[in-house]
Amino acid sequence: SASLSPSGLSRSLNRGQEQSYSTGRSPMPPQRPGTQDQTYLDELISIPKGSGPGFSFRKLWAFTGPGFLMSIAYLDPGNVESDLQGGALAGFKLLWVLLWATVLGLLCQRLAIRLGVVTGKDLGEICYLYYPKVPRVLLWLMIEIAIIGSDMQEVIGTAIAFSLLSAGRIPLWGGVLITIVDTFFFLFLDKYGLRKLEAFFGLLITIMALTFGYEYVVVRPRQVEVLKGIFLPSCPGCGRKELLQAMGIVGAIIMPHNIFLHSSLVKTRMIDRSKKEAVQEANMYFLIESCLALFVSFLINLFVMTVFGEAFYHQRNEDVVSVTCVNSSISHYASIFPTNNETVSVDIYQGGVILGCYFGAVALYIWGIGILAAGQSSTMTGTYAGQFVMEGFLQLRWSRFTRVLFTRSFAILPTVFVAAFKDVTHLTGMNDLLNVLQSILLPFAVLPVLTFTSLHPLMQDFSNRKVLMILITGLVCAINIYFVVDFLPTLHGLEYHIPLGLLLAAYVAFVAYLVGLAPRDRGGTVSLVGAHQPVLFAPADLDMQHRAWSPVPGPGPPQPVQFWSRPRPNRHMVTDPIPAYYPHVPVQRGLLTPDTDLLPLRVRECFSQRCTADLPPRS
Repeated sequence: SASLSPSGLSRSLNRGQEQSYSTGRSPMPPQRPGTQDQTYLDELISIPKGSGPGFSFRKLWAFTGPGFLMSIAYLDPGNVESDLQGGALAGFKLLWVLLWATVLGLLCQRLAIRLGVVTGKDLGEICYLYYPKVPRVLLWLMIEIAIIGSDMQEVIGTAIAFSLLSAGRIPLWGGVLITIVDTFFFLFLDKYGLRKLEAFFGLLITIMALTFGYEYVVVRPRQVEVLKGIFLPSCPGCGRKELLQAMGIVGAIIMPHNIFLHSSLVKTRMIDRSKKEAVQEANMYFLIESCLALFVSFLINLFVMTVFGEAFYHQRNEDVVSVTCVNSSISHYASIFPTNNETVSVDIYQGGVILGCYFGAVALYIWGIGILAAGQSSTMTGTYAGQFVMEGFLQLRWSRFTRVLFTRSFAILPTVFVAAFKDVTHLTGMNDLLNVLQSILLPFAVLPVLTFTSLHPLMQDFSNRKVLMILITGLVCAINIYFVVDFLPTLHGLEYHIPLGLLLAAYVAFVAYLVGLAPRDRGGTVSLVGAHQPVLFAPADLDMQHRAWSPVPGPGPPQPVQFWSRPRPNRHMVTDPIPAYYPHVPVQRGLLTPDTDLLPLRVRECFSQRCTADLPPRS
């Protein structure tokens, strides 16, 4: 690993100059990730100019879209299953956990917004610039596993929805196979434009709100108890099961790949990043839109949890079978419940059946439509997230067709096997394990975004405070530690403890590595511990003296650009020239740095205004 200290930077500059002079060629700027051979939507949404400095609904509408696409991950089948299990197990006692998990998710999405808006790059692209090759590939693998796990949940949810809507005529394995076809069909929707695609996602969210809201109206939960459950953080009489369910709610709400997705989606708006006011405005409107989107997702999750908390809390299997299902219009479903005196254990499939038993077949079919909308919308956003992650980490650009085929192949094989040879209980049990997997993989998305948004030379006035990084990191790690401590006693035999111990040690070591990579300011440079290529950011308060030439129209040699720092009294700073380049203009000599999208705002403003130096450039 390399540390770009002042002395190390000087040596790197000399090596770069020697290489440039020895070849006799001007070094070309590095290719900008994500801007060549685009496979995502090339359309950018322009932002209308406001009549004044105040709030504008026209601008809010222009920024609306990425937040609602992001909120789809808060409504996937894994979340729905976690909600209904939380309601059936604890009633209204865990509603406050749902609320604060959503708030924690909003904080993570706010970090993703800031990173994408300020730098013009998504989280995957900055990981590519920052991490060495081996950790970068490992990090990519962790996120890919999270994406595949999420896709498996979406396949399970969609297959169950098809089975419910067809009254069991479509077997579960058949529903799994259908998801292969319908996903490719929906991927063609973006050919009609970015805004139409965002509108389609909005339609799916509306369908979920109406279907699950219908169940809420039919069940009519006690409103006072619901409000107490939301705003009073307590859980009287709760034990290990309730605590584990609370951890599962947090793990289901915050999805690792969603942070990468959101940092990419905000790039679809035309933002003048050379102006601090424009960046502030974009951050504000994106945050407002995300608050609205996550408020809607919270209401939908609330509908599900309160419906099952009101109707099925402490219900026994024999009550459901003998009293309700046998005498209902869907009595043929009664056989899926055991005839014993134990508390009902619900999942997505059984939840729909119980709703049909208690409130009629219409409730079952409406539930199935909601689950289908959740599965389909999550499938599409998962595909885009996978594409962004692959392009950012590996600089590997696949078409959406190839990308969804790659992800869906890994998701389909184990799912169709369980669906064909096991029953629906095993399929939904797999859903629960996948929720735990998402929680375990969460640090591999949260730690990088916290690291980069806390990097003051990169984020300038938009950097985070260290307290926020410590709090979020501590909470995420505490949740995962609890999962491990709770899971270990269930394993019997040394043959399980040894491989699990090795896996746990590797996991802790990698998390510690990511935490230890937090950059440190050193004089006029920033030390990027372990950076796989030299990356330089000037401090925000650095007095920049530089001379910039804009490209001359017409034929002729490319015009060089340089800037350097001027040392202040009693402060050690770099005094050697620091080569940079104007967009599309080669540097004169020395070390290649990232493009100006990664330079501090103040430096970029100077470039855009064609600032001139009051001192001649050094020879």
